[in-house]
Amino acid sequence: MWRFFPENYMWSYQVVRMISQSYFGGGEVNEILDASRRMKLGDFDSFHHEWMNLGYKTLSTANDAMDKGHKETARSGYLRAANYFRTAEFFLQPDDERKLPTYLKSVDSFRKGGELLDNPPQAVNIPFEQASLPGYFFEAPGQKKGPMMVMFGGLDSTAEELYYGPAQFLNERGISLLALDGPGQGGALRLHHIHSRHDYNVAGTAAYEWAVQHLDVDPHRIGVMAVSMGGYMAARCAAFEPRFKACAIWGAVYDYNDVWEKRPDHHPLAEILQHIFGVEDMPAARVKLQHYNLRGVAEKIQAPTYIVHGEDDHQNKVDNAYNVYNDLTCQRKMKIIPKSSPGSAHCQVDNITETYEMYDWLKEQLMS
Repeated sequence: MWRFFPENYMWSYQVVRMISQSYFGGGEVNEILDASRRMKLGDFDSFHHEWMNLGYKTLSTANDAMDKGHKETARSGYLRAANYFRTAEFFLQPDDERKLPTYLKSVDSFRKGGELLDNPPQAVNIPFEQASLPGYFFEAPGQKKGPMMVMFGGLDSTAEELYYGPAQFLNERGISLLALDGPGQGGALRLHHIHSRHDYNVAGTAAYEWAVQHLDVDPHRIGVMAVSMGGYMAARCAAFEPRFKACAIWGAVYDYNDVWEKRPDHHPLAEILQHIFGVEDMPAARVKLQHYNLRGVAEKIQAPTYIVHGEDDHQNKVDNAYNVYNDLTCQRKMKIIPKSSPGSAHCQVDNITETYEMYDWLKEQLMS
């Protein structure tokens, strides 16, 4: 993966992530590079400040265009601003007073942009425990009673982010998408204080049953997928909810505890992990992590399952993919992007086209 900041993988990953999403309305490459150039490496306030400045500038452009009735320009601006604000929030610690307002600014901008799409998404709230899981239903045009995927993000994803690629890839293949903030993610955590749980299948089943009751979809053609840490979540959902017809694992996680064993307690995402789990320190988080593995779980999956993983994934090593694949007893397919090729980084942010085959496979599974 190309590193904008040669000495810092984590910051460079966020830049490449944004560039990847820019092709789907989540940014403009030269805006992204210009903002990155202004940052002081290692200064997280600088990281936040530059993305916020870019977000506000882009939001102003969108509002001005909207005032003039130029809806196409406004839509583009709102959707870019939403992703800039999302990135500005990324490294903010849970107790930072800027975190929630920044998140809400991202959501508000996304919804303004979404309303201007030719096929606007439907904002949803799925009852869960004593609160709800927020998200969006991106209905594929002309697909009443059609197929659908339930999708969760990863450790740091939000439901809004899943528009920049996955929603568009699925919709153009005739598949609707129910993109959700699951336990420990997005608004489920920030607004409803729903923490992550190792039995993520409870959320998967809740999503399936709500969709069947409230959406015009075919209950026999619903699959589940997730990205990054979500590779664990999707597998867990498919293992314990046999009504899912297909499972797509975009970045495998066989043992999330193993991932964090290689990270120090002062890792940039450590406090965020604690917040997601609802614990006070890393020792308590590491106790929770011991339950996040697929041993004795992967072999329970009955639905056909697809795994895509980069050989040069620095966050979840490629061994995760091999271990999940080898434990599967269902129909299975795996694509490993070799280290020498673009797309070999974590979740293919360095070449998103390497995931197209996964979406083609999902079309084969759900459209037949």
